[in-house]
Amino acid sequence: MKRVAFIFSWVILLTSVSNKVNAQYYFYNDNFYDSPLMFEVGGSVGAMNCLTDLGGKAGLGKRFIKDLNLGQNHFNGSIFFDALYKNAVALRFEATFGKVSADDAVLANVPVTDMAHARFNRNLNFESAITEFSLITEIHPFFILKNWAESETYPPRVSPYFLGGIGYYSFNPKGRLGTQLVDLQPLHTEGQGFAEYPDRKEYKLKQINIPVGFGFKYELSPALNLRAEFVYRILSTDYLDDCSTQYIDPNLFATNGLVGDQLYNAVALYDKQLDYKAGPGGRRGNATNKDGYFSFNLKAGLTFGRERVR
Repeated sequence: MKRVAFIFSWVILLTSVSNKVNAQYYFYNDNFYDSPLMFEVGGSVGAMNCLTDLGGKAGLGKRFIKDLNLGQNHFNGSIFFDALYKNAVALRFEATFGKVSADDAVLANVPVTDMAHARFNRNLNFESAITEFSLITEIHPFFILKNWAESETYPPRVSPYFLGGIGYYSFNPKGRLGTQLVDLQPLHTEGQGFAEYPDRKEYKLKQINIPVGFGFKYELSPALNLRAEFVYRILSTDYLDDCSTQYIDPNLFATNGLVGDQLYNAVALYDKQLDYKAGPGGRRGNATNKDGYFSFNLKAGLTFGRERVR
């Protein structure tokens, strides 16, 4: 144990010496040295939303923001820590907490002749808390494409960047039944996990996602920077909202072991159609496109690693 501590101490010492040898003046304030390796810790607040089978806009279901209901924005927040190398590449660990929801009721004013009326008639809704832990790489092109240390001009204070990585998130879709919110995954609303539907696997409530996005970073001072950032999560599931494919025969809930409140809730929530019934085999969702969720956040971060000129 003493040997490990001794080696670790030498690594810290050598890293510190190396940083001082390679240090240059901080671009925007010559009272500080800028080290090759910087660290940042901070937090963010913003809005989170999703794109699923439920809700949407009038007409044929569209992709991305063309089918987005801004009224379903929810608050989200995060805390993060990152390590930035030469202002160009960063590795960031972030924990994000938020909520997503969607509701076919937003289409209440769509004319009966509009194809989106079928979604209003479906009458489904969901909401889910989101907890996410992600490991993200940031790429800052302004500092990759040009060596500002050898330039006669300073880099702009606002630096755009791109990001991508891998995340691990949990969700739990709930549907409204009267005044109650009911967990939907245990109800197998589309026969997930039933022998009659071998292609409909029971979905897990903890999964991997792929966060991608972009942002803008502003160096406010040697110790503080601000960001505006958009991140979209690519998912491997179409059941973020518990809706993906076709209606099933409601008798299958009982034959597959659901009893009591679970049986009642499954029958009540799998089919809430209003004016007309599609029936077993009728279209409930669209499995062609996976679900996704995204966030727009304002971030503030404290920077560590710079030293004041003595």
